[in-house]
Amino acid sequence: MQKLLIFSNFAEIKSVILRKNAKNRSFILRKSYIFALSIAMIMGLYIYQHENWTDFKWDEKKISPILAEVRHLQGRLLGKMSALGFDMQEEASLKNMTLDVLKSSEIEGEKLNKAQVRSSIARRLGIEVGGLVSSARNIDGIVDMMLDATQNYDQPLTEERLLGWHGSLFPTGRSGLYAIKVAQYRTGEMQVVSGGFGREKVHYEAVLAQDVKAEMDHFLQWLNSKMKIDDVLKAAISHLWFVIIHPFDDGNGRIARAISDMLLARSDKSNQRFYSMSTQINKERKKYYETLEKTQRNNSDSDITLWLNWFLKCLKRAILSSEKILENILTKAEFWTQHAQTSLNERQILMLNKLLDGDFVGKLQSSKWAKICKCSQDTAIRDIKDLIEKGILQQEEGGGRSTNYQLRR
Repeated sequence: MQKLLIFSNFAEIKSVILRKNAKNRSFILRKSYIFALSIAMIMGLYIYQHENWTDFKWDEKKISPILAEVRHLQGRLLGKMSALGFDMQEEASLKNMTLDVLKSSEIEGEKLNKAQVRSSIARRLGIEVGGLVSSARNIDGIVDMMLDATQNYDQPLTEERLLGWHGSLFPTGRSGLYAIKVAQYRTGEMQVVSGGFGREKVHYEAVLAQDVKAEMDHFLQWLNSKMKIDDVLKAAISHLWFVIIHPFDDGNGRIARAISDMLLARSDKSNQRFYSMSTQINKERKKYYETLEKTQRNNSDSDITLWLNWFLKCLKRAILSSEKILENILTKAEFWTQHAQTSLNERQILMLNKLLDGDFVGKLQSSKWAKICKCSQDTAIRDIKDLIEKGILQQEEGGGRSTNYQLRR
């Protein structure tokens, strides 16, 4: 058990801080850490501050039904995908892996370039797709981590492999403007804080830095053990356990989700990804953080039923949402089968794929066509009129000042 300084009330905490300042002595603990302890005292100790905190428990009667439902949906989705051709499977997997990288970073407030992410994944997997662009070093690093997690899902997660993931996330040794310790566990204390300067709210104070190594050794030993537990449940527990430890200066959330993705791929027995858990978490991120916070606080018996229930239901919604992606891929395949003999130029193929993929932002107009295809306005108008004559595009009704076009369904 960790040794804590416990104070009877806020006045005593304030008194200690003022007395230390007056004597100009160094703090035993940082002021912010003392504040966090006061919050923990009011709301209950953090889960890791209890003895045998990793002896997780849950209500089987609540968890078993939703786990069975998720497993059924996984099997149904994989069955649908196996009935498709290799090219469509590859396209679906590329779409979901791209979304996973984009949305896992977006959860942390970082927006990546979609075209760069897609291109980086396609190049590394040898997928032949059009419109590839060069990708930034940090994007390649994030993609490398995700692909190692999902393509090598059956390999043990060692400390060396985990530190390699962290190094890939921060190739320059910096997180934004700040230098951080890369490819090594943190040596300082860690808080999860929200709010502006002077209005900070401490949501969580992680495991003490001096205990991180021992806690991570225990975690990795459990993760790599052959104990009989469903891999989907293992994905949920691993995510929570890793976030509780928060072993790195930055990147903990993204690595936690990569670990979950690795175990979900293992549960599917497939390195092709047909659903994106990070996309669904991003949609529900307020509830995600609320559930994590509730599970981490005032939980003396390490009951994680609340977390498992939320994780499994979120996964269920992720799988159901993936069926929309599958529907779009089938629609696209049918379109190109129908127009296999239709004469089209490269510009028309590019724009039609953007429309079919749902990647086109806003209304289709000749000016946007010219800008994307890097051609003149007259050329764009000729391309569009040709597609209208071939029954592929149609003019929208009530276009206003600008003429808008859409696919003819």
